[in-house]
Amino acid sequence: MEKLDGKSKNIVKENIEKLKEIFPGIVAEGNIDFDKLKSTLGEYVDDGEERYSFTWNGKAKAKRLAQTPSTGTLRPCKEESVSWDTTENLFIEGDNLEVLRLLQKTYHKKIKMIYIDPPYNTGNDFVYKDNYTDNIKNYLILTRQIDEEGGKFSANAETSGRYHTDWLNMMYPRLKLARNLLKDDGVIFISIDDNEVDNLKKICNEIFGEENFLSQIVWRKKAGGDAGANYFYVEQEYILVFAKNITNLPKLYQSLSKDQREAYKNPDNDPRGLWKPVDYSAPTTNKNPNQFYTITAPSGKKYKKYWANLQNKFEELLVDNRMWFGKNGDSPPRRKLFLKDKEGISPRTLLYNVCLNSDGNKDIMNLFATKVFDFPKPVKLIERLIDICCLNNGDVILDFFAGSCPAAHALFNLNRMINKNNYFIMVQLPETCDEKTEAFKAGYKTIADIGKERIRRVIKKIEAEKKEDKKKDEGELFDRDSSALPQNDKLDLGFKVFKLDSSNIKTWDSDFDTLEKNLLDSVDNIKKDRSSEDVLYEILLKYGLDLTLPIEERKICNKTVYSIGLGALIVCLDKDISLDVVEGIAKLKEELNPEVSRVVFSDAGFKDDVVKTNTIQILKQHGINDVKSI
Repeated sequence: MEKLDGKSKNIVKENIEKLKEIFPGIVAEGNIDFDKLKSTLGEYVDDGEERYSFTWNGKAKAKRLAQTPSTGTLRPCKEESVSWDTTENLFIEGDNLEVLRLLQKTYHKKIKMIYIDPPYNTGNDFVYKDNYTDNIKNYLILTRQIDEEGGKFSANAETSGRYHTDWLNMMYPRLKLARNLLKDDGVIFISIDDNEVDNLKKICNEIFGEENFLSQIVWRKKAGGDAGANYFYVEQEYILVFAKNITNLPKLYQSLSKDQREAYKNPDNDPRGLWKPVDYSAPTTNKNPNQFYTITAPSGKKYKKYWANLQNKFEELLVDNRMWFGKNGDSPPRRKLFLKDKEGISPRTLLYNVCLNSDGNKDIMNLFATKVFDFPKPVKLIERLIDICCLNNGDVILDFFAGSCPAAHALFNLNRMINKNNYFIMVQLPETCDEKTEAFKAGYKTIADIGKERIRRVIKKIEAEKKEDKKKDEGELFDRDSSALPQNDKLDLGFKVFKLDSSNIKTWDSDFDTLEKNLLDSVDNIKKDRSSEDVLYEILLKYGLDLTLPIEERKICNKTVYSIGLGALIVCLDKDISLDVVEGIAKLKEELNPEVSRVVFSDAGFKDDVVKTNTIQILKQHGINDVKSI
């Protein structure tokens, strides 16, 4: 029986397979022949000693770090979750590099939008220094989950000789892995300030491609002046925006403001609803003689000039009651633009009067009544960004520098407003709170604790408002009138909490002094402090199945059998498995009738080798060819 691979997605192996598929002639004895590859690419290979590039000390290691599979896992934490059995939102506590590695199979090309607010590298920011040999162990030491000296959080001081290098080495592999998760029409938004905006754009150009750069949004984050500034008072930050693939990206829209909506009226009671008149004149650059003609208003008044369409098209619009000559019928013709046909306006690169940094503090104070987090991004800012590209049902938004989770807060607000369910994945390192901070005094030991509590409080707030049948007014940002929408009784107001940890499976240690103990351990290779559910979710990750798939628990001959995704995966981790249990699993597959079914057992779970051998044959007879053990 084949063993289940304990590693996350092998990106290097997958890339090699893609190259083989595109260029089969470059393979020699199973390996890539780079001379043949260069020859195949011809003039597109740059062999010059001097070429344009952006490099720094450690870049090669950072690339390898992005390509190294993870042997960690995500352990479910139901007691810290809300609506575990029904929600599709995720909060993952852990080092975001390891988490991004673990999500490579499950969420490959499934994320519609990424928003991150990473450390700005101001000299005071904590920059996580990755361990190239064992990042899981490094993470557990750092977060004090295992007792070993040397693990602590520290700022990236400007006096460091590797000041920019450390920051780039942290960001590069994370962005590289994040790109893999974006859908082909996905978009990433990255908040940043002057300290690293130039370097960030360079690495994004390399990872996403210069052709996929969409904008460098300027956000005015402060109002007023500062007499203490030595040179310039800095009012702005930036948001870099890149597409996964600009050729697949549809036109982006920003919703109409309240004032823009109010420009739409219906003075003639048109059954198509609200509309506003727009200029029908031709652009000044268009001097097509066929578009120069006379239009007679209902009053008889004539207007002769270059118009937006040919005369036959104008006649069609007139018959369809899409032309407007003013209340008295004597004004120059204007075309009706119906609100139902107006998807929005082009997003603006200058966010001037949207919200300020201080609004982020107000968001926190309104929920916690004390300042438990420094410099949180305003909810309205992230609402604006989500509104631009995520208004379908079922879109997934990822933030792997989640902080206090304003992105989750923003998505809950928008879901309620547009009456749809889009979902979030928040990832936050459990960075310890200093004992002098308001957060620590309020009982929050880590930043991850603050983020989880914020999501819970937002859920309670929305639930209370729904009970009181109040409709939240989002001010100037959106065209969607929440009071005109029915209440969404199926609004997903929950989240599942997972925590990063080492694998649930024991690793083999060939140390001669511990050989006897290891041989005994290999009989049952599941760690003693791990539950069946811990192992179950590791299996989901290794198979690349969604962590929010429905899981049904069945009893077959007094053994617990899990059916995931209506039989797409069947798992039994109990001991003393008999052929009766195997036959019961086969019948369960017949009952659920999934298109594809896979079965996983514990390697030490069978009564004997005869049962183990016959299990494979019995399941094959029922159309189950993918049978593995852990």
